[in-house]
Amino acid sequence: MTRGVLFVAALVVALAFYFALLGRTAVLLIAAGGPVSVGLGIGVLILPLLGVWVVAATLRAGYTHQRLARRIRSEGRELDVSDLPRRASGRIDRAAADELFQQIKIEWVADPDNWRSSYRLARAYDYAGDRPRARETMRRAVALERLDRP
Repeated sequence: MTRGVLFVAALVVALAFYFALLGRTAVLLIAAGGPVSVGLGIGVLILPLLGVWVVAATLRAGYTHQRLARRIRSEGRELDVSDLPRRASGRIDRAAADELFQQIKIEWVADPDNWRSSYRLARAYDYAGDRPRARETMRRAVALERLDRP
């Protein structure tokens, strides 16, 4: 297993432990019986339920994005950014990322209903530093890929 997978697994285990403690505390508060403690118990019980939902949704999205990345890579259509200039931090130079984005946007405009062009556009948005649009476009790529599966 890779380091990243082990790190995510450790975080999920730690969160599961934390959610279990919160759940236990919620049950104890509800069992205490007073109106305030029951109210607090219900409020505390919502937190681990919400946390489980967030963790599950994040893991599902990560798995789906990895699947799309593997498909793109296997088709030889992954964005090649190896020759783009980089800042001292390692991030792609802003002007180079913007130029890459413009090239990929032209490709996407020509075929907006293809999950591959949406995936590549999402990656270009990410390299250009526009994370909200990258996430939105990646969701579109996932939805289109789901329709494209046999």
